[in-house]
Amino acid sequence: MHKKLCALTAVALLAACASSNNTAQSSSSAAPRPTLVVLITIDQFRGDYIQRFRPQLTGGIARLANGGAWFTNAHHDHGITETAPGHASLLSGRFPRSTGIANNRAGVQDLGYALIDALPTDTGASPERFRGTELFDWMSAMYNKSRALSISTKDRAAILPIGRAKQNVFWYSVNGNFTTSTYYRSKLPDWINQFNVRDLPRRTAGKSWTLLLPESGYPEPDSVPAEALGTDFVFPHVIPSDSASAASIMRRTPFMDEITLAAALAGVNALRIGEGPHPDLLAVSLSATDLIGHRYGPDSREIHDQLLRVDRAIGVFLDSLYKVRDSSRVVIVISGDHGVASLPELNVEHSVPPSERVSIAGVANAARQTLIESGVDIDALIFDGLTVTADRAKFRRARISADAMLAKVAADFRALPGVARVDRFDDLLKGDTINDPIARRWTHQFRPGEIDLAVTLTRMSIATFSNAATHGSPYDYD
Repeated sequence: MHKKLCALTAVALLAACASSNNTAQSSSSAAPRPTLVVLITIDQFRGDYIQRFRPQLTGGIARLANGGAWFTNAHHDHGITETAPGHASLLSGRFPRSTGIANNRAGVQDLGYALIDALPTDTGASPERFRGTELFDWMSAMYNKSRALSISTKDRAAILPIGRAKQNVFWYSVNGNFTTSTYYRSKLPDWINQFNVRDLPRRTAGKSWTLLLPESGYPEPDSVPAEALGTDFVFPHVIPSDSASAASIMRRTPFMDEITLAAALAGVNALRIGEGPHPDLLAVSLSATDLIGHRYGPDSREIHDQLLRVDRAIGVFLDSLYKVRDSSRVVIVISGDHGVASLPELNVEHSVPPSERVSIAGVANAARQTLIESGVDIDALIFDGLTVTADRAKFRRARISADAMLAKVAADFRALPGVARVDRFDDLLKGDTINDPIARRWTHQFRPGEIDLAVTLTRMSIATFSNAATHGSPYDYD
């Protein structure tokens, strides 16, 4: 099998497994038609983690790597590798320019659909911005009794793999309960209420996240002050004894994944997902790796231990699933939604010049000051992460050249240490998208006219935000 395949090959495998094949079914040697398709997404599951930790993997990841089709050179081939675009692409087989989910900010937040039995501060959510169809739509078009269950810590990770279908979609509120929004239903079902009553998140209060293996099993140092922005960067990591605080902070420990998988199993049993004879879809997105990776980085002892623990948690989940569903009729795909860069302070690639934490605020502030002085509305330039978009109507009203202003902004970005290139999006569309992966991935992210400038940092450099480590670049590691 050719290894240089797009990560979205998973879609073709799933669709083939879920589709009807009358000829194959007539053969006595044919495998039984699947009644359950399972997508397990490990948020921030970097592509090299399986190879890196494989000697110590003994659970579900090891089982799938050893017994399944393993694409060792697969990529999300888009430029802003974040949770929302990745989850929107996994089961749609389409790039963000086609799903309409270009970044996390353009994801699922929707004040028109409030959350149910959640905190008043929790933002409403829906898939209203998502365009097109996904795997479940194709399954339900063929089998009108097919159902889907999707569950995650994050709203966008639960919602987007299912598209716009109004199915069983649940995510975690920091009040300690799994919730959903009024897009899907008016009240929580009994089985979710029963699961929430178990109070598993709050019961982690006072627990410690300790190493799974003896300390000799971890080559990474346990004292790297750049991790966690200089706080709580040494094992053990103790969850506060206050249960309300625990329900929030436990999300950045392996306990969150265990609770999510337990909720998924409860839903499978309560909703009779995968009993057949029609195929159903189960999507489970595990978010702890992302929260831990942002806090400690991919080269930390914490991420090493987390990968060992999520491997074992998935193994327990598969064992439990196979006790209630025929394993010969279950199809499983595991993927990441994006990767992550190493901490710039570590400079793991020993690059010269080294990777940087790049502050982009100065360029944006200078541009806004120029707009004010030129009599142009201050929001005529939209700075969104590492993209810039001009509202040309506002520039025309002020009789100021938008292109001249964009050229000045581009020059200011290029002057920053840690910036590799700044491209006009129109130029990328006309460029070499075969041999230039940076250009290709940016053009897969947006439709023509949606942005004007795309800023690409140097390898392993990251824009200065509150996280110790982050992702979102067009480089392979992301």
